[in-house]
Amino acid sequence: MALAVTSSSSTTISGSNFSCLSPSSELKAPQIGSFRLLDRSHGSCASICLSQRRSLVKPINAEPKRKDSVVPLAATIVAPEAAEKDEVEDYAQLARDLENASPLEIMDKALEKFGNDIAIAFSGAEDVALIEYARLTGRPFRVFSLDTGRLNPETYKLFDTVEKQYGIHIEYMFPDAVEVQALVRSKGLFSFYEDGHQECCRVRKVRPLRRALKGLRAWITGQRKDQSPGTRSEIPIVQVDPVFEGLDGGVGSLVKWNPVANVDGRDIWNFLRAMNVPVNSLHAQGYISIGCEPCTRPVLPGQHEREGRWWWEDAKAKECGLHKGNIKQEDTAQLNGNGNGSATVADIFNTQSVVKLSRTGIENLARLENRKEPWIVVLYAPWCRFCQAMEGSYIELAEKLEGSGVKVGKFQADGEQKEFAKRELELGSFPTILFFPKHSSRSIKFPSENRDVDSLMAFVNALR
Repeated sequence: MALAVTSSSSTTISGSNFSCLSPSSELKAPQIGSFRLLDRSHGSCASICLSQRRSLVKPINAEPKRKDSVVPLAATIVAPEAAEKDEVEDYAQLARDLENASPLEIMDKALEKFGNDIAIAFSGAEDVALIEYARLTGRPFRVFSLDTGRLNPETYKLFDTVEKQYGIHIEYMFPDAVEVQALVRSKGLFSFYEDGHQECCRVRKVRPLRRALKGLRAWITGQRKDQSPGTRSEIPIVQVDPVFEGLDGGVGSLVKWNPVANVDGRDIWNFLRAMNVPVNSLHAQGYISIGCEPCTRPVLPGQHEREGRWWWEDAKAKECGLHKGNIKQEDTAQLNGNGNGSATVADIFNTQSVVKLSRTGIENLARLENRKEPWIVVLYAPWCRFCQAMEGSYIELAEKLEGSGVKVGKFQADGEQKEFAKRELELGSFPTILFFPKHSSRSIKFPSENRDVDSLMAFVNALR
């Protein structure tokens, strides 16, 4: 018994190279991607139909010798082949044309333009909104996800729920087992806490993504401008991918769509609730940005959502490499806190109540065993958005402590000072707040990330 794929225009394609379905009654829904079984008596006609219509459906795996690029066609909703690629496409102009378009309009444009050569990247978080937008267009669509092997159980449950609700099969990409084995055997399961997350993400996420994208001409992401202040504030609606290559290979062979780039996170959640879209149950536990289990945690009220990711690292390092193209060249050295971004960023915590300490000043303060008065000092970087966010609270704290006998200081610990600060001052990420007691040489680190003035004052009062 042969298998046919029926489109909304009643075109029939048959052939033995499709996966067989178990005998069942005919599916009568007249939509692209619906299947019906043909009797063997139609075999000769089926062969003719296949040869005539072969160009309408092609394998998703664009590299026949590969078995690990984006998965075979049988695991997806079948989509029509994209129209012939435009000779020249000005995506910068297209991004400007779509700047005020709705996510639904942008999604429809992307699916219309690239057909079966485009897929939605789904992380298991609020980017499930992309799948709902794709459904609302009425067009066929594909979804892929990176299974790093270290996701939360709740994320895997969401994958299963989404597949069932939308009638799709997510195309999972996995890291290379040999690479993972080598990493874990040489550095352990939690090396990223010691030397940064980039190496682990490169093995478990970036390389599998690279393989997946080699089978596509475009991909759709859930990036928003408000997600990561240091790296995503200028993402366009659509762009030529600056990092990865697509099906045709080479620079410019892959297009990246960001339909919700201009949407506020609160509006995304209003949309999810209004449309009754399934969401990750971790969101109800305080998680906003969700990644791998060891590298994700809930955030406190008032914290930015990306503070729940790789919290032991600097604020500007909140990218795993999947969207490395967001990082401007001049920010690359600054990404890990090694650059001196203050050359173009105004200093912060500027008030007479806050003493600016030099390298010599902070060294002397740290070495004193009998200080005349206790100190509270923030280790900061002017470019750090989280440092900027606490500026008001810290200045208010300084004003409240004026005349109380407690000195309030600041030390710029990025650039050339970062290694010293990490080695001598317990710098983990920016900002780090230290209290230097009056009769002890040992500093005490503020343990909370809730940096409002009341929390900071409680910390000081408990120790002075």
